[in-house]
Amino acid sequence: MMARAKPKIERVASGLKERLAPFWYPKETLATVAFLAAVGLGGAWGSWRNLCAGEACPSIAQISTFEHEQKSRILGYDGEPIGELGFEARTPVDIRALPEWVPQAVIATEDKRFYGHRGFDPIGITRAAVGVLTFNYAGGGSTITQQLARNMFEEKIGFERRYVRKLKEVQVAMELERSYSKEQILEAYLNEIYMGRGYGFQNAARGYLGKDATEMNPAEAALLTAILNRPGRYDPFRNPENALARRNLVLELMAQQGYLSPEEATRWKAFPLPETEPEREVTDLAPYFTEWVRQILDDRFGSEIYRGGFRVYTTLDVEMQKAARTAMENGWREIENDARFAHPRYEEFDTVEAFPGQTPYLQGALVALDPETGHVKAMIGGRDFGQSKFDRARLARRQAGSSFKPFVYTSAITTGIPASYVLEDNAVVYPQLEGEDWRPSNFTEEFRGPMTIREGLYTSTNMIAIKLGWEEVGIETVAQTARRMGILTPINRFPSTTIGAAEVIPIQVAEAYSTFPNMGTKVRPFPILRVEDPNGMVVWEPQPERTTVLDSLPTRIMVDMLEDVVRRGTAWTAVRSRAGLPYAVPAAGKTGTTNDGTDIWFSGFTPNLLATLWFGLDQPQPIFDLRRGGVATGGGQAAPVWGAFMRRVYMGVEADAEAGIEEEPSLLAVPDGWAIPEGLNTVLVDRKTGLLASRWCPEEDQYLEYYIPGTEPTELCDRSSRRFRFPRIRGYD
Repeated sequence: MMARAKPKIERVASGLKERLAPFWYPKETLATVAFLAAVGLGGAWGSWRNLCAGEACPSIAQISTFEHEQKSRILGYDGEPIGELGFEARTPVDIRALPEWVPQAVIATEDKRFYGHRGFDPIGITRAAVGVLTFNYAGGGSTITQQLARNMFEEKIGFERRYVRKLKEVQVAMELERSYSKEQILEAYLNEIYMGRGYGFQNAARGYLGKDATEMNPAEAALLTAILNRPGRYDPFRNPENALARRNLVLELMAQQGYLSPEEATRWKAFPLPETEPEREVTDLAPYFTEWVRQILDDRFGSEIYRGGFRVYTTLDVEMQKAARTAMENGWREIENDARFAHPRYEEFDTVEAFPGQTPYLQGALVALDPETGHVKAMIGGRDFGQSKFDRARLARRQAGSSFKPFVYTSAITTGIPASYVLEDNAVVYPQLEGEDWRPSNFTEEFRGPMTIREGLYTSTNMIAIKLGWEEVGIETVAQTARRMGILTPINRFPSTTIGAAEVIPIQVAEAYSTFPNMGTKVRPFPILRVEDPNGMVVWEPQPERTTVLDSLPTRIMVDMLEDVVRRGTAWTAVRSRAGLPYAVPAAGKTGTTNDGTDIWFSGFTPNLLATLWFGLDQPQPIFDLRRGGVATGGGQAAPVWGAFMRRVYMGVEADAEAGIEEEPSLLAVPDGWAIPEGLNTVLVDRKTGLLASRWCPEEDQYLEYYIPGTEPTELCDRSSRRFRFPRIRGYD
């Protein structure tokens, strides 16, 4: 039987050989094919390995140390947001703080096999391709990890042909899977993906829903999931029908994958879409202040400040900033509504591209600071940051006018000249190097004869300041005093410098004036309290820069003299008017007006707040048309704005139902007045002669004057005779 079977087996084998003959190759051929296949596979493997050679893709180190780029937030002193610095709006949130349906909605929609793959999902790719060919939705082909890779390293992965970019995405995604856990990858995705209103679910929740991502319900989580990747098409405020259909699809997918029951999905489909866009955080409240902060941070931290997610606590008081803005707006409007104003008005301009850095309309600046710390509480650098980014509060050089005079009087008091010292208000002539004589005048053409320098300051009499600074004290002493107190711009040694011919910068004037309420110690204005990293660690906390530049005794006398400016001088009507500051609030300061009312100033202070403000045009010219009568003045136009600002700060706003005004509380408590330091003597003197009061001079001219020991008058006033002498000045060391 075996003998007969063998031929049959042979016949079957022979038949198979004949059938396979077309496919039968010699051993040499098979070896060749195997070799070529190996070479092909090796080449493909080499190409795959070299796809990310060099810097074509992010390195393992870059992937392992990647941090989300996020804007730094600029906050007021109490944490209220005032602006942002950076390129992308992103606020990371811990995935553990999110409701479970947030990641569930994303996984159900974007990558249902997320927990089963290692960065690349062949089934998902196939499903996407079939969906495209059959016109049926089947989800995207990229995994969550691939999408994260694309978003995180788009610059590295590049914009080559689609298939090359996809292959790079796969490599980076696989490396991400090796470097991070699934939860870390998902958290990164939820914080990194672009959502139309910034990056990540937290910004999207604030931007679309007006709430934090931690507070979302399943319908809201489904809506944001619907928005991601195509925020324009599914924006609920611009395309509500698209948004509703897509959101409901996400809810269905969540039900299909067991994250929601069918009943829950149906119930959440009935949840309404948001109809009103949430108010966005104010970012233009203090643009000049924010830009100043940005420059300081850029200088200290470099580009990291734009992507590191720092929290920058500034010195700004948001309510005080609003009060300053309101006061300045009212001031601009009052000046422009004056019949003497003949310049272009702000409302006439949508843009001022023809005037780079400068505007043709009325401008102004305000700096308000805590005189003890130098913390800038409010700052107005101009009228419209969008039209002109030039910061007039920190950079504008303008003639000081009479606001410079306190430096002249401070120089006198510190050298031993008492406030009761009498000078003659009369005409003077000073020869100039150019050959022409300088013949100064007062604001009015009249001269008033002898007066104390105290009266000369509160009436802002030019002749008294000129004689005191040029003839009695010396212009060099005046210039050095101003420099020591904080004026860093050039100060020419000319007689006209004594009445404010020198150019000054508003914030430097504020620094110099801080010497007065601090009893001799100036403080540098600064806008930053501290800088925290995203974890809340303080990385920078600048301290106040305080420098003692004057003794306390002469400084206290100067404060009292500057109080007289508000009590009875050039600022009295403006500051102490019904709309201004009540007498209960101790205040002092000085008005400033330059030739023809080109620049007008008021710098004033209380024990716990100082503010300097200026009005003028960028191209210096008289604010009012002189042909229409009268000039703009610091007392007439600037001081009322200061008074209105301070009234809001200390007195708040009373409710007025008819006017639709709601009550607003005060921002600072009314402080006590300045104490009289030990060592100052008080003497009753005659205001006309500066001598000791006596029965031979009118009683109504008697007043109490403060003296540094050794500078008091020693002679009695005797106006019964025309022959009397002014007091001799004694030195003060």
